[in-house]
Amino acid sequence: MRNLILLSVSICLSASLFAQNIKMSKENLETNQVYLSFVKMEGEEVVKVEADTAIKGTDEATIVKIKDFDFKNGTIEVKVLSRLMKNAPAFARGFIGLAFRIGEKNEKFESIYIRPTNGRTDDQIRRNHSIQYFAFPDFRFDKLRKTDPEKYESYADMGLNEWITMRIEVEGQKAKLFVNNAKQPSLIVNDLKLGGNSSGSIGLWVGNWTEGYFKDLKIIRK
Repeated sequence: MRNLILLSVSICLSASLFAQNIKMSKENLETNQVYLSFVKMEGEEVVKVEADTAIKGTDEATIVKIKDFDFKNGTIEVKVLSRLMKNAPAFARGFIGLAFRIGEKNEKFESIYIRPTNGRTDDQIRRNHSIQYFAFPDFRFDKLRKTDPEKYESYADMGLNEWITMRIEVEGQKAKLFVNNAKQPSLIVNDLKLGGNSSGSIGLWVGNWTEGYFKDLKIIRK
């Protein structure tokens, strides 16, 4: 009997940790302040996302959200590729990343994104700002950089116009970002601002002046 109970528990745990390959189609996605399209890259259909040009602020709710999906703890993995728009100013960085625990009306969420132009610059300060955590709406990058400099930003090797794998592991109030299948995280956030008990959908996030491309979205829910 004990062995049967252990086997049952093991099966339940395995099922709960099963990776879901999320189909990114028009029927499965919901836009908020962005333009969504599907394009071919190297013979493969991928998702293209651009922020609405009317959006002037930074770290806004410019997301493509997975419909009818609830996520609290687990792992999110996706491949992203970033390009600058033709009219991008000199301070554009190719902002692209993931949002998670998104509120029903997109009124709040956590996010980790990257700035690919910073990854290989000769300016060390910019390199240190290659990765960014923020929480919408009250804890955007400029506020966090002022109150807790260096705590929510980090470095990883990356560049524009190349596929970059982002994997975020979320557990309670803690999140870790792994870049390009690295064994060690490039960023650790120990105090997610929405709290450890929040939950919500997953989203593809882009910032100003970015052409963002996404593929191979996988999610494990605990």
